[in-house]
Amino acid sequence: MPEHNEPAYDPLQPGEGEAIAPTGQGGPMDLALDEAESLEKTLGDDSTAPGPGPQHKPRSLWSDAWHQLRRNPVFIISSLMILFLVIISIWPQLIASGDPLQCDLSKSQQGSSPGHPFGYDTQGCDVYTRTVYGARASITVGVCATLGAAFLGSLLGGLAGFFGGWSDALLSRVADIFFGIPVVLGGLVFLSVVTSTTVWPVVGFIVLLGWPQIARIGRGSVITAKQNDYVQAARALGAGNSRMMLRHVAPNAIAPVIVVATIALGTYIALEATLSFLGVGLRPPTVSWGIDISNAAPQIRNAPHMLLWPAGALSLTVLAFIMLGDAVRDALDPKLR
Repeated sequence: MPEHNEPAYDPLQPGEGEAIAPTGQGGPMDLALDEAESLEKTLGDDSTAPGPGPQHKPRSLWSDAWHQLRRNPVFIISSLMILFLVIISIWPQLIASGDPLQCDLSKSQQGSSPGHPFGYDTQGCDVYTRTVYGARASITVGVCATLGAAFLGSLLGGLAGFFGGWSDALLSRVADIFFGIPVVLGGLVFLSVVTSTTVWPVVGFIVLLGWPQIARIGRGSVITAKQNDYVQAARALGAGNSRMMLRHVAPNAIAPVIVVATIALGTYIALEATLSFLGVGLRPPTVSWGIDISNAAPQIRNAPHMLLWPAGALSLTVLAFIMLGDAVRDALDPKLR
């Protein structure tokens, strides 16, 4: 019999410095201990268990977007198409060995023949060669105009949205003026007085009319980003305007600008072709899809191949960039996932 000062022995209560020992009789207590030991070993050996390790570092917006894009077939297909277009625009000799300016009038409007799968145009030039070389001008105009409009628009819109006040009001009124200019009519007026045959006048005109759209997007993104708690905390800690703009606001406000610029790139390529079709964009001897479409339009009944191939190449290029923009938008906007 235990004394009155000693508590009764409880097999389920370990003593000081002791762990619960198995009874060795295979009862429910031993089974629970075995399961606990197995669970402890599993959690200790599992590299995917939650913990402070580096493998569980939360992904940023850009890493999460890239994770989504790699699994999006639309992004993969459009990227491969754009990669192919960029390669042939830089090195068209890889798939076209002829000269786009070498023509033979005796072969005018002839159809497909060995070595010339797309036939000949009115001047006797190889349509296949001109279609391949035409990618260079269109891609150059689209990329340069997009970079210029994105840089100018995001810079002006970001500054106006961050500082506000009279600069914001001034930018809004100037953007409204440019929004009121019809694109085609403005191109006819602006480019009709330009005599250069290079791509830069067309690039400058597109940047001139394209920056207000991106400026509005950038302004709204900056206004939203600067109201977040981390920006207010940085301001309370004494961070300057330049530090807050570059380190906190710009990285979190640039995503909508990238989406709009990617989609606009395809639109700018189509705009260049439209202006070239009207005779105020690119001019010969520059090889352009818009020029070839303009020359082939009067002969669409007699030689439809002159129109179909450059028009098809233009359509596929614009479609590829629009698909890429849609995929990037879906990846950067969590609400669309």
